[in-house]
Amino acid sequence: MIKKIDHIGIAVRSLEEALPFYTDCLKLPLLGIEEVESEKLKVAFLQAGETKLELLEPTSEESAVAKFIEKRGEGLHHVALAVDDIKERIKEMKENGIRMIQDVPKAGAGGAQVAFMHPKSTGSVLYEFCEKKGMDK
Repeated sequence: MIKKIDHIGIAVRSLEEALPFYTDCLKLPLLGIEEVESEKLKVAFLQAGETKLELLEPTSEESAVAKFIEKRGEGLHHVALAVDDIKERIKEMKENGIRMIQDVPKAGAGGAQVAFMHPKSTGSVLYEFCEKKGMDK
C-alpha cells in the first residue's frame, strides 16, 4: 500500500545556486545535505508540509541526473511514494506488467531503501518506491 508522497525529486545543476530560492524565498526549512556516492549525487532535503523536496545535484557527468539535465534541463525528476514493504510493491508492479529499473531495492538518501519504476511503464513519470524502516516516516 502507498502511504503518502514521501518526496519530490528536483534535478538542479547546483545546490548552492538553487537553495536560496527554496530557503529564502519559499522559506522551506533545510533538513540536510548528503552525498549519495553510489548515484554520483549530492542531495538536499527541504520540508514542505508533510512532503519533502529533494534537490538533486550531479557530482559527475556520468550520473543519471546529469544525463537528465543535459537532455531535459533542470526541473521535476521523480515522485517518491512511501511504502511499508518495498519488495512486495516491486513484486506487485512486475505482476501488473510495470517495468522496474531496480528489481531489488537499493540504498538511497536518508537511509531509505528505494526502487524506481521505468517511466515507459508509467506514462512518462519516474516514480520511486521509498521504504524507511525504523525511521520517522
